[in-house]
Amino acid sequence: MTIVVNGNQTDIREGSTISDLITELGLKSERVAVELNKKIVRRVEWDSTTISEGDRFEVVHFVGGGSKMW
Repeated sequence: MTIVVNGNQTDIREGSTISDLITELGLKSERVAVELNKKIVRRVEWDSTTISEGDRFEVVHFVGGGSKMW
């Protein structure tokens, strides 16, 4: 089945959940925010949210860092 992730078409198996998608993308779930069809999906809902054909995702991966203060 085909979905869109961050503007790119992606194939994923039927019956996949958001948790499956995050794993397939190789991301660590504790550093990710997911928007499904323009609505933020809470992390506690990822395992129970099944992906459908044509769904559109924006996945944001948070990166730590910063600058030193002298």
